Amino acid sequence: MNLLLKYLSSCWFLNNPSELVPPNSFMWKNVAFYLISGMIVEGLISDPADGTLEVLGRTTMAFGSVAILLLMEKKWGCFNQLYTSIFVCENFIMTLAVAAEALDYWLVLQHHIYREEIGIGIAVFLVVWYISIVSYIFRAFFSYPTSVSVVYAFSYFILTYGIPMLLMDI
Repeated sequence: MNLLLKYLSSCWFLNNPSELVPPNSFMWKNVAFYLISGMIVEGLISDPADGTLEVLGRTTMAFGSVAILLLMEKKWGCFNQLYTSIFVCENFIMTLAVAAEALDYWLVLQHHIYREEIGIGIAVFLVVWYISIVSYIFRAFFSYPTSVSVVYAFSYFILTYGIPMLLMDI
């Protein structure tokens, strides 16, 4: 639990994730949570089968993107640390997305006039926060300047969310 709290503090930019070394059981539980929560969110948004395929595509793209970046930087030994740092924070954001889905459902039931604006606002906030977190993690691991880490974080977001979503729409 202590290790999880240390990783979660990275979501608020309070802890250096490159200093954390996760045990194998923590890493695989993190991946399992990522898959399950992603499938729940995507299953609520679209067809559960399509959502499952999209989450598997995102997972593949995430591992591949992290692997390519680490190979380019010649820091392959940081693979477990880097993907765990990203996935813990992504799991936190995904949990907030599930809560946002529940809020959206409640707003639909209440016939709230600004339901769409509230949902869009929450989504934009979560995406910006997610890109900020990934940028922070990249800066911690690679000592990139802020602008470079933001570009890499945005690219990572496009690779892990945009491409699988695009492929599912074809």
